[in-house]
Amino acid sequence: MPELKDMDNVHLEAAEGWLGLGLPLDALEELEKISHARRALPDFLHVRYEICAASKQWESAAEVAKELCRISPDAPSGFIQLAYSLHELRRTTEALNALLTVADRFPDVPTISYNLACYHCQLGDLPAASKCLKRALKLGGAANIKKMALGDLDLKPLWESISNL
Repeated sequence: MPELKDMDNVHLEAAEGWLGLGLPLDALEELEKISHARRALPDFLHVRYEICAASKQWESAAEVAKELCRISPDAPSGFIQLAYSLHELRRTTEALNALLTVADRFPDVPTISYNLACYHCQLGDLPAASKCLKRALKLGGAANIKKMALGDLDLKPLWESISNL
């Protein structure tokens, strides 16, 4: 019989598999089988966040992301997820501020610059949005980011100028 720790890994991997198949409720069932001690760890919380996001449960997603920020302050993912959740809750000013407070800690993460561009754009600050998008293009694969930006409704006010970046 596998050890409890090993079974937690099996359930976590199964949850990720269900998510990959677009079945967040089945993924949640798998997470519920994981020991309580494991539920406080980042790998569990990341999957929990993805389940909330896939289910569009943005309040819960924000709470999970806050916990990730608390226990993993040196990882950018929790902050990105928190900001995204806030934006989905139509709390874009809070989303912007959440990322602005950590942007200097993660200067080489293109997702932060890209998301800052989206939030600035949605708040009507097109010069700041353009500056952040230029940074994201510089940090990440410019062609891929440009293509993504041209399909991102959050950046629609910049679509005409994106081809010149």
